[in-house]
Amino acid sequence: MKKFLIIIGHFVVIFAILISVGIFNRNNRSEAQGKNEIFTGELEKDPNGGIIKLKILENDTARDQGYLDELLNAFNGAFKEYGIMAVDANQSESSDLVQNGPYGFGPDVLYQANDQIMGYVDGRHLMQIPIQLVDDYNLIDENAWNAYNRDGAYYGVPVNVQEPLLYYNKSVIPDDWETTWDDDKNGVPDMLESWPALYKFSEELKNDGNSKTWGFMESYDQPYMQMGYLFSYGAYIFGDNDTDPTDVGINAGNAYLGLNVARQQASQMDERCVDNSITTSSYTSLASGEFFCTLTTPDVYTRFVEAFGGNVDNLGVTTMPKLPVSGDLTDEDGELFRATQMGGINGYAISAYTDYPNASLAFINFATNYEMINKRAEMLGIVPARKDIAEELDEVSQMVYDDLENGYIYVMPSISELNQVWKVVGTMFIDLAKDPFRIAGSSNPPKFDTLDKLKAELDKVKEDIINALTTLG
Repeated sequence: MKKFLIIIGHFVVIFAILISVGIFNRNNRSEAQGKNEIFTGELEKDPNGGIIKLKILENDTARDQGYLDELLNAFNGAFKEYGIMAVDANQSESSDLVQNGPYGFGPDVLYQANDQIMGYVDGRHLMQIPIQLVDDYNLIDENAWNAYNRDGAYYGVPVNVQEPLLYYNKSVIPDDWETTWDDDKNGVPDMLESWPALYKFSEELKNDGNSKTWGFMESYDQPYMQMGYLFSYGAYIFGDNDTDPTDVGINAGNAYLGLNVARQQASQMDERCVDNSITTSSYTSLASGEFFCTLTTPDVYTRFVEAFGGNVDNLGVTTMPKLPVSGDLTDEDGELFRATQMGGINGYAISAYTDYPNASLAFINFATNYEMINKRAEMLGIVPARKDIAEELDEVSQMVYDDLENGYIYVMPSISELNQVWKVVGTMFIDLAKDPFRIAGSSNPPKFDTLDKLKAELDKVKEDIINALTTLG
């Protein structure tokens, strides 16, 4: 009995220690900060007179391109007198706060896409951010703020807007394009305006006798880049503005036509489209002229600039070409319509496990001020969520901003159930990319060579998503 009481006593002590370091105090803290009781505006201080270190998780591109160092150095210079230092969290951009946060290994401030950040809300892993304490909050687009809104509370501060853009090498366009590739005589090459024209151009490059020239090239292992084809033809992810996971609409409307478009595109590539081979080589392959174009996000613009040796005369960027209403890329004379792309809002959030919420908010205010967002745009090529800076930048920023305001960007749902969707549709798109390389009459024939088969596949995918949500949550 005495031994049992000693064991119980040990557990009581351990439990008390855990409470003191905040492991089991997260819910209380979360409730308090929701009432602005934590964000007092008074910066935290080390009780021993030392330096507080804020761990900052940035994206890999910002680290690789040197922007994170610029940001940390600028912040640390400005806040040195307050005994606060921001440091690199030294974690991958895909690090999981749920796994690292409760044990003290996570960041204080994290920068991720809205679907990742808002996925942490359900488990109370993030602090609500009082919007009135965010400097210049009124200069950030309302559509961007909505990505971080849950039941009237905000859990992130928008930094930049993402959507896939078409990056292309101007030198690959034929010299006589004005007579051969400008049917509407509007001064823009057809392959930049129309998917059927781009499909035809890609087919010509694939079959020109030069095994190293390709048209549109894209990896299908990133469903984020592919989902726009489904949305353009009527699909949606969840009902009630993507807040109701009991309503799955991946097969809604004529979404199967979007699958047909994606399959046809893959047929003009090679089997590198099945994995990430095209993504990893796209910068140098575009610069060399091996690829005419690819689809990726604005925040990697500077990587293309580097690949082009800093000379951007031949580097072009534009929005997605128009799609055929018929969903058939060989339909050169059919009606076209403006495509919808999946997009996202990247931003900063504050971990519920931080001991320095006020210092963390001060860092976010510093990182999202005019000077630092301008620097981020300059170094990384982002499209800022701040309206004032977006209006000052190049036409690409304005194009993306216009797409956001006009509904051509389908912003990723800000609920954790999206994780299960990624897993299912990711598998589907990889299987779809393999299909043009399957041989009829062989032991591995095509699986999706008719519209009926594509429709049946999307119906199945919907059921797979529902099952995943039901069994795994």
